[in-house]
Amino acid sequence: MGKGAALSNGVVKKIILSYTYVALWIFISFTVIVYNKYILDRKLYGWPFPISLTMIQMTFCSSLAFLLVRVFKVVEPVSLSWNVYLTCILPIGALYSVSLWLSNSAYIYLSVSFIQMLKALMPVAVYTIGILFKKDTFNYSTMGNMLAISVGVAIAAYGEAKYDSWGVFLLLVGVLFEATRLVMIQILLTSKGIFLNPITFLYYVAPSCLVFLSIPWIFLELPILRQSSRSQFDFAIFGTNSLCAFALNLAVFLLVGKTSVLTMNVAGVVKDWLLIAFSWSVIKDTVTPVNLIGYGLAFLGVAYYNHNKLQAKKSQQADEEARRLLLERDSNGSSDSQA
Repeated sequence: MGKGAALSNGVVKKIILSYTYVALWIFISFTVIVYNKYILDRKLYGWPFPISLTMIQMTFCSSLAFLLVRVFKVVEPVSLSWNVYLTCILPIGALYSVSLWLSNSAYIYLSVSFIQMLKALMPVAVYTIGILFKKDTFNYSTMGNMLAISVGVAIAAYGEAKYDSWGVFLLLVGVLFEATRLVMIQILLTSKGIFLNPITFLYYVAPSCLVFLSIPWIFLELPILRQSSRSQFDFAIFGTNSLCAFALNLAVFLLVGKTSVLTMNVAGVVKDWLLIAFSWSVIKDTVTPVNLIGYGLAFLGVAYYNHNKLQAKKSQQADEEARRLLLERDSNGSSDSQA
């Protein structure tokens, strides 16, 4: 009885902690998105310099990551050779810098709700690029699922009250770069047995992001900032924004480390609905019935995709467990015959 009660308490504690990590990640991710929108939107804070904002965030995050890895030693650094850094980290850093730049740029032109609807295309982009790089195999059922998500997003775009073609282009290209980055992590790092948590990822990748972002920044934003009356650095605004961005990486570290990537994907769907509701009720963005119908279809497609991924993971775990038991049985049988 006591053992069962202890086991039950342990399960309850684990469930509570998991939901706490999910809630923390949703809250911080929600905050970062709304905060970025507030800073970049010309009608709100009115500081439309997405490259500069991304560079400020990367500088802050890389500095804190350095302190956590090298000074306080909270996280152990991963041993990387110069060859791995040049052939793996730099390409991933380049993709990440463009992804952040373009995604942040979209906040200038699009509503928060519509951006979240468009981001439902991420599984489509990851799956398509995975096939192109031979990390995924073509499957008619999965492709049908991807098509359903795409049709749903297209319907949502058709019903968007404040549609901006340039903003949509920026976000879609940003999604494409982010999906390529995720696939490249699998190809370049995971295949070499290198795994970076969000802190070590920032420690190695953020400095390269700064280098790549500085090139377009010098030509596109620096001349405007020199002449702009809004060029003065507001430590309160940008400091707290950067702190939120770093906290998001810590939240990802906790969520993925204590649960799974799949849990984060499912939580991401909940976060998107909350952002759409917030965008409509607080920011007063226009959300049309066609928007909701289209995103509802895309949401069902994403939910089905996550369900299939969960089933595949369970099947893989069951196969691994069966192989382990078979190896143990064969080992025990061999020991008995020798005796």
